[in-house]
Amino acid sequence: MPDPSIIVIGAGLAGLSAGCYGRMNGYSVRIIEQDTRPGGLVTAWERKGYTIHGNMAFVAGSGPGLAYHRMWRDLGVVPKTRFIEYDHTAVFEGRDGRTLFLHNDLDKLERHMKDLSPEDAGVIEDFLRGARVFARFDLPVERAMELLGPLAKLKLVATKGPLLRAMTKGKKIAVRDFARRFKSPLLRDAFLAFPAIFSEDVPLVVIQAFLAWGHLKSAGFPAGGALEFSRSIAARFEELGGQIEYRERVVKILIRDGRAVGVRLADGREMFSDVVVSAADGRRTIFDLLEGTYADAGIRKRYRETPVSTSVVIVGFGVARSFPELPWSTLGWIIPLEEPVAIGGKAATFLRPMIYNFDPTLAPPGKTFVRLYLPSDFDYWDALRDKPGEYKAEKEKIAATTITLLDKRYPGFASQVEMWDVATPLTFERYTGNWKAASMGWEGTRKTLFKTMSKTLPGLKNFFMAGQWVEPAGGLPMVAKSGRDVIQLLCKRDGKRFAVSVG
Repeated sequence: MPDPSIIVIGAGLAGLSAGCYGRMNGYSVRIIEQDTRPGGLVTAWERKGYTIHGNMAFVAGSGPGLAYHRMWRDLGVVPKTRFIEYDHTAVFEGRDGRTLFLHNDLDKLERHMKDLSPEDAGVIEDFLRGARVFARFDLPVERAMELLGPLAKLKLVATKGPLLRAMTKGKKIAVRDFARRFKSPLLRDAFLAFPAIFSEDVPLVVIQAFLAWGHLKSAGFPAGGALEFSRSIAARFEELGGQIEYRERVVKILIRDGRAVGVRLADGREMFSDVVVSAADGRRTIFDLLEGTYADAGIRKRYRETPVSTSVVIVGFGVARSFPELPWSTLGWIIPLEEPVAIGGKAATFLRPMIYNFDPTLAPPGKTFVRLYLPSDFDYWDALRDKPGEYKAEKEKIAATTITLLDKRYPGFASQVEMWDVATPLTFERYTGNWKAASMGWEGTRKTLFKTMSKTLPGLKNFFMAGQWVEPAGGLPMVAKSGRDVIQLLCKRDGKRFAVSVG
């Protein structure tokens, strides 16, 4: 009897994870991907000998300190990938000439912050108390939350009580509000930069978790960049016997008698399966591929009212310089500007260069890849969609503006730039299909964080969703976990014991 079959739409991280775990559990899996390579948003591209690294700052679980590490081992990332651990989560250069280094060593960070602002000792201790809890207690990620019964939830409360309390407390506090508790202008300004990086209502728990994972040496960067990371999972999937169909676009999910039975491709061909998993854009899945048939009032309200994450412009530079004097930082160097500068329809008040001096594989010998990740306005770019001349001119203007600004901080930078590349929200929309080029799906706020959404749709059988549109603001590990969770749910439905194997 043939293995039950699954078609997965999208070879991004969630789709690849669903594919790998599907094969581990005896399902025949075929992934349909519109691009020429795996990864979706977790990608990179080449220009003049440089690798332009895309949408990844770090990988939670790069080291054995987190349970996510076991998932990356299942998916073939570990031990094949060499991870580079950062010294700091971020570096903030104050207007008074002092610099806040958010050390990943929590004890060192506490001493440093108190040296900068002794009068803020109590606020600093309160902030780091939450980070230390995250460093002591691992997240409960082994089982899909949908499968936890009452006894399992009681056990979770009993064994992870301090973690759950810290998560609850940290989720209720917005970083922007916590920042105002600091008496020091340097510390206050540094923390007020985070809402501009993540979202206006980003909760404090996000920053605490990042620091904890860095402290555990489990928030590293994969040598070679995002695309190599994605390729390692795609290779694992194919080693398990899975198949990826590239350059194929799904235009419709086929339904018979309330069951998903396959997909129709752009060229008219139809492929059939026992189960369909969409790891593609949530809005496109529900309202285009399924024509809105299975969207109830709650789903329609969510897609109508819930804010999506800010679209971004990525500016990459190839620089004939090595920057050996700069320590390694997860989120880069936060450099306040003397006055706001209009970039991509938004006013930038600081620049945040990521200087990849820690990964020489991204640049020729003695040179460095530098990346700027700039919040942007999707509607601003959408208005340029059919104006190629203006679109090109805007990209050139952004490159010239940021080169000039970086030259002020790193004298000689302008003359050392030998490659530049600008990827806009339209770039990401074209390659990934993400609604409004929202690179993180739903905006990460106090309301959405940790709010897992249903991976099924009402009235539709043999269908699941995975990815960032069902794991709000989850980041890389939660997106991959969503693919894993889908297979757990499928195994439960089919009466199979969920199994894993090590890559």
